[in-house]
Amino acid sequence: MNPRETTATLIVEPGERWWGGTVKDGTLMPYGEATSHTRDLATPLFDPEWETAEDSNQAAPLLISTHGRVIASPRPFMFTFASGTLTVEGAGVASFQAGDSLREAYLAASAEFFPASGSTPARALLEKPQYNTWVETPLTPTQDSVLAYARRILDADLEPGVLIIDDNWAPDYGTLRFDPARFPDPATMLATLRGWGFEVMLWLVPFISPDSLAFRACERDGFLVRNADGTIAVRRWWNGYSALLDLSSPDAISWLTAQLDALCDLGVAGFKFDGGDVRDYRADDLIANPGEPVDMCENWAKLALRYPFNEYRACWRMGGQPVNQRLRDKPTFWDERGLSSLVPEMLAQGLLGHPFVCPDMVGGGVVGSLGEQAEVDQEFFVRYAQIAALSPMIQFSVNPARELDARHLDAVRQALAIRAEYLPHLLELADQAAVTGEPILRPMAYHEEGYAGVSDHFFFGPDLLVAPVVEPGATTRALHVPPGRWQAPDGTVFAGPTEIEMPVTLTTIPRLARLPEGG
Repeated sequence: MNPRETTATLIVEPGERWWGGTVKDGTLMPYGEATSHTRDLATPLFDPEWETAEDSNQAAPLLISTHGRVIASPRPFMFTFASGTLTVEGAGVASFQAGDSLREAYLAASAEFFPASGSTPARALLEKPQYNTWVETPLTPTQDSVLAYARRILDADLEPGVLIIDDNWAPDYGTLRFDPARFPDPATMLATLRGWGFEVMLWLVPFISPDSLAFRACERDGFLVRNADGTIAVRRWWNGYSALLDLSSPDAISWLTAQLDALCDLGVAGFKFDGGDVRDYRADDLIANPGEPVDMCENWAKLALRYPFNEYRACWRMGGQPVNQRLRDKPTFWDERGLSSLVPEMLAQGLLGHPFVCPDMVGGGVVGSLGEQAEVDQEFFVRYAQIAALSPMIQFSVNPARELDARHLDAVRQALAIRAEYLPHLLELADQAAVTGEPILRPMAYHEEGYAGVSDHFFFGPDLLVAPVVEPGATTRALHVPPGRWQAPDGTVFAGPTEIEMPVTLTTIPRLARLPEGG
């Protein structure tokens, strides 16, 4: 990392709360006077499970507060909350007062540092469900299994949408063509899926399998990252050891996009761009153009601008751009490792400039290292689907009709019906986000003072408050009702500010609509 050039120290004001840095810390937000936390945005922490640095999520050199303050930089910085102070160390750090509220701070930061592009990702990613082959056929997709997966979706009377063929559809990493042994006629498969109503995306990573033909070609042409001693960098990631495509090289990017464009000519709609984590690169790597690991991550994300059908889990900056940002893979836990992390992390995504978010696969996307699938917790699956139903995007991997009994499947269908009810409003918010940069999902503090500590509710636009159920076996849900008059789906009207206990069943998504003044 470059030497720290600037140190800024601020007193955290009484009642002031902060968001920003990285989405992986979303459950710790908002930060405040009592917070003790340090994050270096240039250096991922060590992950003992993988014996390497932890993976990335969306991150940006930005902090914004409920008191209208903004801290930003063009480069990664380290920040520390301790003893009622906020210390930021990095190059070119700027601190300024943008107003008196979180919304004013966000809008000022957006206008200055990540203005909205005017575009959304492909509309089908928002309008329709997404389906991913990962959990049902991890590491073993074939032409027959993909068609069978899609057919089961249709046979269950689920709406067709975007279908993502996940890991291992190609012979090697970096050899970006269908494996002919497992996909003997991909053009016919793609045409069949499109005829059934599916747009197809393919999973890929910026890795090159050692000793493959692609490796030899990229080594010859200078397209691979080299260690400081000049040797080809071969590094561990979750599927083993691979070389890394030099994402700073325009020629390497052209080599990659030529292959991707050929797949699009075949009938592929776009790509799930996995990997590209900051952890995969080193500050002393030998690359075509100078840059830090965060720059390599950002270069990977910039490919989304070429392909409107896109998905990312790791991203540096890129706020305001038409990028589908997925949360990190979630395990089947109810606590802040799993279900309870979805809302705070999506709120963090939005406040870093990413309105087009997806809360991972319904039910969680984590499987064993050899592709073992955990037993489905049916109640967990339903509550996950309810959160995703009122998120910008919803993605399934497990087919709910195959894993759920009639009662739980009906609850998922009701969640999808609620999504359909709000879909016109969602698309309107997406179009507004493309122009204004405002998040689609917003913390309560974005619109109401005094609610910064409520991290398990969210505003869906300015006038719909959602408080999803995140506890197993819940029969009631506490709701913080802000000032004004609010109507529940059953017609009950509540006058805020107040707190209520709303009765809930398996099919309930607690939500309140703001009523017009005087209405």
